[in-house]
Amino acid sequence: MTWSPMFLIRWLHKWIGLALGLQFLLWSVSGATMALLDHRKVAAEDAVLPVAQPAAPADPLPLARVAEAVGAPILKLQLKPLYDAWVYEATTPQGVRLVDAARGQVLQIDAAKGRELAVARFSGSAPVRSVERVEKTTLETRDVTLPVWRVEFADPDRTTLLVSTETGEVLAARNDTWRLWDIAWMLHIMDYRDRQSFNHPLIVTVGTGAAWLALSGLVLLFRSFRRGDSARTRGPTGAVGTDAR
Repeated sequence: MTWSPMFLIRWLHKWIGLALGLQFLLWSVSGATMALLDHRKVAAEDAVLPVAQPAAPADPLPLARVAEAVGAPILKLQLKPLYDAWVYEATTPQGVRLVDAARGQVLQIDAAKGRELAVARFSGSAPVRSVERVEKTTLETRDVTLPVWRVEFADPDRTTLLVSTETGEVLAARNDTWRLWDIAWMLHIMDYRDRQSFNHPLIVTVGTGAAWLALSGLVLLFRSFRRGDSARTRGPTGAVGTDAR
């Protein structure tokens, strides 16, 4: 059996279109979902309060005392507020250490402290449902520096704050709106594992197939017009719209 080029294009267009049809539907639905969701709700902007600004200590700890409390070479030192107190954040080769700027005590961001810091930044009134230390990357923590305390609240949107175990900062906020958006994002970029890359081999292949489908459809559209189609609109003299009476 000999297939002509046009027959082959028509056959491929039909079956490739059938194979890509589901992905076109997923692109449309996921794109519409992301467009319809309120970006402020996705980012949980209303769920997180601004960083509190307590009164600065009248007599902050001398730098020599800070170095002694840290007990390691200091690469960077910053004085910043942390909930209801001021702390020195010292970056060392071994990581970040916090020192109370008034009393000189080294602060540890344990589960209780992580919970306290999350509650202080949460704008709602719902109680804490769970506190979990996360050391391995998950879908919720893929964009933050680990480890973190994952503090989930018992509100209807399951708001979750991610608190750094080193600095005590709230690094990110998640909720069910964000989780829905993240599923739509996954379907849209076709990265079903990490949900981050939009130029991986699968989407490049499907995108190339979609471009070929559009081009072949254009070719078939023009080939579907024949001379007889235009001749029917002309009269015996060849003039368009000639009255036969």
